[in-house]
Amino acid sequence: MIIKHFTDNDLYKFTMQYGAVSLFPSDVVRYRFTNRGGDEFPEGFDKALRQEVESMAQLKLTKEEHEFLKEKCYYLPPAYLDFIAGYRFDPNEVKISQEGGKLEVIIEGLWYRTILWEVPLMAIISELFFKMTGAKPYDKSKRTQTADDKMKLYSSMGLKIADFGTRRRYSFENHDDVVGALNRYAGKGFVGTSNVYLAMKYNTTPIGTHAHEWFMFHAAKFGYKIANKLALENWVNVYRGDLGIALSDTFTTEVFFRDFDTLYAKLFDGVRHDSGSPLEFADKTIEHYKKLRINPLSKTIVFSDALNPDMVKQIVDYCKGRIGMSFGIGTNFTNDVGVKPLNMVIKIDTVMVNGVWTKVVKLSDNPIKHTGGTEAVELAKKSLGIA
Repeated sequence: MIIKHFTDNDLYKFTMQYGAVSLFPSDVVRYRFTNRGGDEFPEGFDKALRQEVESMAQLKLTKEEHEFLKEKCYYLPPAYLDFIAGYRFDPNEVKISQEGGKLEVIIEGLWYRTILWEVPLMAIISELFFKMTGAKPYDKSKRTQTADDKMKLYSSMGLKIADFGTRRRYSFENHDDVVGALNRYAGKGFVGTSNVYLAMKYNTTPIGTHAHEWFMFHAAKFGYKIANKLALENWVNVYRGDLGIALSDTFTTEVFFRDFDTLYAKLFDGVRHDSGSPLEFADKTIEHYKKLRINPLSKTIVFSDALNPDMVKQIVDYCKGRIGMSFGIGTNFTNDVGVKPLNMVIKIDTVMVNGVWTKVVKLSDNPIKHTGGTEAVELAKKSLGIA
């Protein structure tokens, strides 16, 4: 059993779940696995994955996890914590099939229920793949030393660093070791992890707000033109100023800043970068705040796209003294073990709107990351005035 703890999941899945429970309790969605890297899955992978999915039905929130969430995640109300205490994963919501080396995974059901599957499923797929293909990683001491060396460098640069590595980790064991190594720098640059269980184990801060899915759902349900503003407004209505980092690239940064007016720019503490050139994004963000007569140094960019030490140093050298910075590092922490990480995602794919399945779209700053199919992508671009 790979997932052994209910909170072995990223915080943003729980924070978005509370939003879905509060505002959209009847909406039905479908998620789909995409193998961007085209890796071939070994024979029998679907059966092994199914076994892992079935085992997740046993998971439940423990008293220790409940108390941790109550203390650290003060923005989640008691009623929601009681709700997840009674929540159980339903394996019937997950459909798995395999043809040759091609794997298909589809998750379907009520949004507030199915929203928790994405991250643990990706972690299972990653760990299972390396087990079944006989991957040969570095030994444990080298893996933890690698993480320690990176964090030592980041600490010396005076940076705020969080672990965002649950989804494409090599294994839970390695993720645990990495966060343990990073946590030695608590108060010296390491600020927490997106993984709620490991945050509890190491008594650090769980980090996260929302994902592209929050904006993609709003676009499918209400329309592309209003999606950014309505998604931000609903987030503010649910969290009343807490969790104030806005994800900026669901429909390109250009469109986001069109909607991110003075009200939202002042309400939110900053923005997160997740695709395209981080330096160009920094310039656009700084210019946008200046245009709104907001001091960029009072705001923060959370950089989180495929970061490594060289990229982080380049960003710091470029942005220092211009705007606040924080870094969420994922695969480069939890799967830098001497194997090639899987390039995969599980994304919300369609939303049931008035009895009709409606495709969701993501228009990343990196066109390779566009999702939704050619017809839906072109419609979204036309609606938003994107060339």
